[in-house]
Amino acid sequence: MLSEQTRSIVKSTVPVLEEHGVAITTRFYENLFVAHPELLNIFNQANQAQGRQQAALASSVHAAAVHIDNLEEILPTVVQVAHKHVSVGVLPEHYPIVGEYLLKAMKEVLGDAATDEILEAWAEAYGVIADAFINVEKDMYKETEDQENGWIFFKDFVVARKVKESEVITSFYLKPADGSNVPPYIPGQYISVRLTMPEEEFLVIRQYSLSQAPKPDEFRISVKSENDNDPNGVVSNYLHRNLNEGDPIEVSAPAGVFVLDVSKTTPVAFISGGVGITPMMSMFETVAHSTPDRPTTFLHGARNEDQHAFDTDIQSYAEKMENARYKTVYSDEPNGFITREMLEEYVDPASDIYVCGPPRFMEIMIRELHGLGIPEEQIHYEFFGPAMDLTMNSD
Repeated sequence: MLSEQTRSIVKSTVPVLEEHGVAITTRFYENLFVAHPELLNIFNQANQAQGRQQAALASSVHAAAVHIDNLEEILPTVVQVAHKHVSVGVLPEHYPIVGEYLLKAMKEVLGDAATDEILEAWAEAYGVIADAFINVEKDMYKETEDQENGWIFFKDFVVARKVKESEVITSFYLKPADGSNVPPYIPGQYISVRLTMPEEEFLVIRQYSLSQAPKPDEFRISVKSENDNDPNGVVSNYLHRNLNEGDPIEVSAPAGVFVLDVSKTTPVAFISGGVGITPMMSMFETVAHSTPDRPTTFLHGARNEDQHAFDTDIQSYAEKMENARYKTVYSDEPNGFITREMLEEYVDPASDIYVCGPPRFMEIMIRELHGLGIPEEQIHYEFFGPAMDLTMNSD
């Protein structure tokens, strides 16, 4: 438990963190990687290059200060981030290192304003938050390892098949190199893949949603290629161009909290944009197989027909279901967007609604759903990138 004095001091730093948070986290990462370059094997350098990881951490530190009186408020975020930590192999011994360099960055950026009293209060608060992460992740590692066909960290897989789904999306079917089966997973979860890439000094790790209903012997990920000038596409483009059938790849066990509630038979709606269709495929296929009479809507937005993946698969599943509605819109065409009117026409207000796609797409969809009076607890989403809040007014 934190003392009243510690909580008061941490809360007093909220305005400073609003103004200087990104400067602090930027300095933190700079110093951290100089002192511990081995951690570059874990961190996503594309996110670093774009400042996204720095902004995400600044947001998390600010949220901790705001909710310091009731840290249970940030527990859902802790669990979400812990899933990502487990999928890339974050360990308890990493937390003291992070704490040390975070406090040093505060002192460097804030100067005399970061008094000994403030630094001591933040050190105490960080210790409590770090312990929460460590305990949650310890349980996750144990559960992951103890499940049927489970393991922790990374396991050797091979590419069993490589299938082009559209002009920009290719699926990779992955099987354990030792011939074993894979663990069960909840539709919507993701895996991390780890690669050694030419001209990259450190290992690279990326998360990709599992894009089919659980199968006993394989995973499927479906990866979008990006513009060569987009740092987000370094790994995805490498997979498209260089990873072929029979090639090895390291894979983590499934993780993630953006998942389908498979126990329900009440109405459900899937709303996706672009490559956001990938976790929806796992969810939709599962509904089609396990509860085919469940009232189901699938709305998808793509740029055009050539970039639209899985259209034939979705139509095939929908035709076998009792009450499924499926509609696609193309942004290259006039009025080619999912509108509030379309949501009102297709989505049952009682539905559990799953939303996935580019950040701006998600912001618009969630705003429109709120505008239709859909309660927050019925709207499920996760921003796939650094762990940051999806705000309604971000760019």
